[in-house]
Amino acid sequence: MKIHEKYIKRCIALAKNGLGATYPNPLVGSVIVYEDKIIGEGWHQKAGEPHAEVNTVNSVKDKSLLKKSTIYVSLEPCSHFGKTPPCCDLIIKNGIPNVVIGTVDPNIMVAGNGIKKLIEAGIHVTVGILEDECNELNKRFFTFHQKKRPYILLKWAQSQDGFIAPLEKSEKKPVWITNSHSRQLVHKWRTEEQSILVGTQTVIDDNPKLNARDWYGNNPIRLVLDQYNRIPKENAVLDNQTKTIVFTNSKTAISEESTTFEVINFEQNIAGQIADLLYKHNIQSVIIEGGLQTLQTFIDANLWDEARIFTGKAFLGNGIKAPLIPKINSEKYTIEEDELTITRNYD
Repeated sequence: MKIHEKYIKRCIALAKNGLGATYPNPLVGSVIVYEDKIIGEGWHQKAGEPHAEVNTVNSVKDKSLLKKSTIYVSLEPCSHFGKTPPCCDLIIKNGIPNVVIGTVDPNIMVAGNGIKKLIEAGIHVTVGILEDECNELNKRFFTFHQKKRPYILLKWAQSQDGFIAPLEKSEKKPVWITNSHSRQLVHKWRTEEQSILVGTQTVIDDNPKLNARDWYGNNPIRLVLDQYNRIPKENAVLDNQTKTIVFTNSKTAISEESTTFEVINFEQNIAGQIADLLYKHNIQSVIIEGGLQTLQTFIDANLWDEARIFTGKAFLGNGIKAPLIPKINSEKYTIEEDELTITRNYD
């Protein structure tokens, strides 16, 4: 069993290379092993492009060895036609006799059907190797398919005395509490998540672009709360440069090529309505970078999976208080003089 874990770990490491580029598909890594030696490996690099198993088979130089090898995959091979053919068919066609799978795919279009198809073809299948690690790898994908909502990340920066912003500002731009390395890390996170959400006041006060300027990768879909359509047209979030969804209480604005308006009821369960609409839009993850009201809305609804909280070295003296969440399942990291606390919500 230890030998299986060794190669599934490699699959997980490979799969992480696709983070931020595979939505709405999962992260998948794969290796092919012959006589305890990796002869091929690959990962799913981008949605619409070949899956991990295809890239792995294609990387094997001597295809005659496939009939005597084992293919390891972090997630159950697909058994249905999507934008690409089923990976199960590829494995069967190449006569690979052994398949080792990290975890079962929760997508109802797969959900054990891939394993069934492989077994019926006479292939020896082993399932459930480093299952928890493989589930963690695809926490966004699993949350989306099992809970019918996106994986929800909360993020904010607070001062040493517990404030996220001053009460008044002289300019329409952010007041930085953290150092440049922490801010760069946030931009990296933006490339990893499918969307980013802020509230009206954050947009009006800071005029944020909500893109990834300090890290290479895809820009997230911008999500904006604007109950009364107060955001000026000249603000960066309405520039049609990136796909944007605006949540409002009346559809007075006209949707454009890259900007969509969705009507919600701001009098009840805002967080739940947003989660439902993001599921409808096939959005698997959201990082919430809004102000206190937006963050607290999701905390009060207990509709969050992870919180990433920076504490800078600055003291503000007064201002807008940071949200409060239970920090039972927390890990702490240091980024120069900043402290990063990551808390998971398992409720």
